[in-house]
Amino acid sequence: MGFLDGLWRGRDTDFDSGSAASNAIELTKRHRQVSLTKQGAATGNLRINLTWRMRTGDLGGPQRESLLRHPLKALKPPEIIGHTQSMVNVDLDLGCLYELEDGSKGVVQPLGGYFGDVNAAPYVKLSGDDRFGSASGETIYVNLDHREAIKRLLVFAYIYDQTPAFDRTQAMVTLYPSNGPRIEIGLDERHPQARSCAVVMIENVKGELFVRREVKFVYGFQAELDRLYGWGLQWGRGYKTKA
Repeated sequence: MGFLDGLWRGRDTDFDSGSAASNAIELTKRHRQVSLTKQGAATGNLRINLTWRMRTGDLGGPQRESLLRHPLKALKPPEIIGHTQSMVNVDLDLGCLYELEDGSKGVVQPLGGYFGDVNAAPYVKLSGDDRFGSASGETIYVNLDHREAIKRLLVFAYIYDQTPAFDRTQAMVTLYPSNGPRIEIGLDERHPQARSCAVVMIENVKGELFVRREVKFVYGFQAELDRLYGWGLQWGRGYKTKA
């Protein structure tokens, strides 16, 4: 087999794999989709987790002047820390638009207290609302033992009522199937004014369950994501209770 043959065969894969140590599949622009059914992971609870972090260099301040006074700092990588309310005024939320095979549609999200249900329709449940970027982040559970009732799920993230900062957060959505490697989707594209992002679509296609990377940023909120994907729901302004 020649060198070019090796390059050609490399195109046959459906996804980018991480190292054996990381046990992860990374969905990218080139390799957007993976089948949960083919890897034997279309049963049990699928856990979907959103975490975000910020670099201290993104928080403002006289960084350039500091480097001039202390040039050795340029050799050190920027410290990555979880943000807190006192440091960064940003609150990322995780949500999910659902469409079931019986035609029912809706949303699971912190706004309005639509936390869903994992043992009854829509078989999607949000565990809670993380407002300060804790290590555990926000988590949605999908009961894939009822996968035959699910037509499609659009998992999205949005910034609640604060300054857009997707381009400065190190947001990551990770899917943990019941079997096989986790699936990672990084929200690392630069869209400074975006307030919402359609992250991943989970779709039942003729009995096979696919996970497809979307990563489409929009400048509005859920109503704009709805129009983009043709969900057809009615939207109003929602608010959270004070923390």
